[in-house]
Amino acid sequence: MRTRTYVALAAGLVLAALAATRVVGNDYYFFAGYVVLQYVVLATAWNILGGYTGYVNFGSAAFFAIGAYTTIALIRLAEVPLYLSIPAAGVVCGLIGLAAGYLTLRLRGVYFAIATLALAIVLETFVANWDFVGGATGSIVMRPKEAPLFDSYVKFLFCVMAALAVAAVSVARYLETSRLGRGLAAIRDDEQAAECSGVPTLRLKLLSATLSGALMGLAGAPFPYYVTYVDPPSAFNLDYAVNAVAMPMVGGTQTWLGPVVGALLLGTLQQVATVTISSELNLLIVGLVLVGFVILAPEGIVGQVRRVLARRRR
Repeated sequence: MRTRTYVALAAGLVLAALAATRVVGNDYYFFAGYVVLQYVVLATAWNILGGYTGYVNFGSAAFFAIGAYTTIALIRLAEVPLYLSIPAAGVVCGLIGLAAGYLTLRLRGVYFAIATLALAIVLETFVANWDFVGGATGSIVMRPKEAPLFDSYVKFLFCVMAALAVAAVSVARYLETSRLGRGLAAIRDDEQAAECSGVPTLRLKLLSATLSGALMGLAGAPFPYYVTYVDPPSAFNLDYAVNAVAMPMVGGTQTWLGPVVGALLLGTLQQVATVTISSELNLLIVGLVLVGFVILAPEGIVGQVRRVLARRRR
């Protein structure tokens, strides 16, 4: 996809989200749409480190939760508005990603995955004992009834998350098509060979970890306004970590489009299941779909489509 086409499509999607807030009256659709777009950001962020670089991260929920608690801390500190807490959450989580990456990215494979899971546990324990943000009892955030230009704050949050999703995907697309992306791909394919060829592997891995953490923090920043009550179990929920891994794998991990496709597919299925059956089946749906794709289409939906198209051209 050419850059001009992508920019036009991205702008069109944001305008479509704005138009939907004027046409659709039922707030439920915006509640559900917010969650799906939230997973687009999370899946895209995970893919920068897990897909492009080849380092599987099980600590996605930690960065998401720290983004949410950054917003809560700023609200309690000085009633900081959302448009300032979102970039603040990105900076905080980016710095945590940089620090965690410096400590863990020398590990590889399952050892790195376990280290990221341990990081999530450590951060959850820290937040649960931090009384300023509510500690283990949680914190209540009063959601405004309205926002400027919107008759419902939920519609405003939906548009905010749509903008964040477009921004996250744009960052991932730029990385994939840039010189940095080629360096990350070299690390994913063979890190030792890449290092011997002069690729600054540690520097690129730290950049990847920083960007991934920052984008996850951006996804979590509006969360307190969405749910209005946040406690450690809800913010550090396993759903975020599992979906952040599964969605790129279902859509395809070696392209910016894969996480978007996977998040839209699995996120929509989960929202439909929540309404029609039960929210308790969400992880079961993710597991079944993931197993099916690992067996039938290990390259994901986008990879499988590309393979079919390549065969037809021959």
